[in-house]
Amino acid sequence: MNREELISKWLDNNLNPQELEAFKRLEDYDDLVKLNTNLQAFKADDYDTSKELETVLSAIKTKKVQPNTHWFKPLMRVAAILAVCFSLYYYTTTLDTTITTEFAQKTTVELPDESRVSLNAKSILEFNKNSWKKNRSVRLDGEAFFIVAKGSSFNVETTSGTVTVYGTQFNVKQRDNYFEVICYEGLVGVTYNSIETKLKPGDSFLIIDGKTIAKEKENRSTPSWLNNESTFKSMPYKTVIAEFERQYNVDITLLGIDSTQLFTGNFTHNNLDVALKSITLPLHVTYSKTKNTITLRGE
Repeated sequence: MNREELISKWLDNNLNPQELEAFKRLEDYDDLVKLNTNLQAFKADDYDTSKELETVLSAIKTKKVQPNTHWFKPLMRVAAILAVCFSLYYYTTTLDTTITTEFAQKTTVELPDESRVSLNAKSILEFNKNSWKKNRSVRLDGEAFFIVAKGSSFNVETTSGTVTVYGTQFNVKQRDNYFEVICYEGLVGVTYNSIETKLKPGDSFLIIDGKTIAKEKENRSTPSWLNNESTFKSMPYKTVIAEFERQYNVDITLLGIDSTQLFTGNFTHNNLDVALKSITLPLHVTYSKTKNTITLRGE
C-alpha cells in the first residue's frame, strides 16, 4: 500500500494492525501525528439533534419548502477531506528540519547528500530534506564547520551574509556583530553587502561591528573548537568572553576591564578553572565565582 493510501485510511481510522505498523514507519509519521493533533482544535462543537429538528420543523410551517439539497452535505464532506489531505501534504513537504545545540553542547549532522556539519555551542541549523535535490541550502545562526559532498551549488545563509561553496571544507561563524568565514579546502564565496569575496584555503573573511578585519593566513586544517579549544588572535576581549559563556553556560561580568582590548590566546572547553586562568592571567585580571556567575576585575 502506498503512502497516500495509508494516510487516507489513517484519517478514516480504518487501518488494520499491519497497515498501522507500516504507517508508523513513514518518514514523516511524527509530523503527521502532530498535525492531526493540531487539527482537532478545529472540530465543530457538539450538535444537539433534537433541538435542531424542532427548529427546522418550525421553519417549515412559516416558509416554503426549499429545493432538495441532500447531495450538498456529502459533497462538502468530500471537499473538507480533500482540503485536509492537501494541507497535510503541503505541511509535511515544506516542513524544515531544525537542529539546535545548547550551551556547552556540540553535535554533528549528516545532510541528505551525506555532507557533514559540526555545530558549535548555542547554534541553530535549518534545512529542507524534501527540496534538497533541487536546492542544497541551509540556514545558520551560530557557528558550524562544513564538509560538503560534491554536487550542485551549496549555500549557507546567515543574517550577515551568504556563503557559496565551490570547495568542500570551511567554517562559518555568525554571532551578534560578528561574521567570519574560513576556507580550509577548495574555494568558498562569501557574499556580504551584495559583494562576493572568493576565499582560497587558509583565507579568512571577518566582519566585527560592521568593519572588515584583516587576518593572517590560517595554518590549521580544521577549526580549534572541534578539538574542544577556542583560539583567538588579536580579537576583542568581549568576543572571547561571549564564546566562554557559550562553552561553559555561565554569565560573566566585567568590572574595570576594557572589553574592546585585543586578546591573543586560547581556552579549553573541558576544565572551567584552567580555562578561566587562560583568559585572565595574560591580562592580569582576577576573578571570583558564585554558582553560574563569574566576575572579572581589572587591576
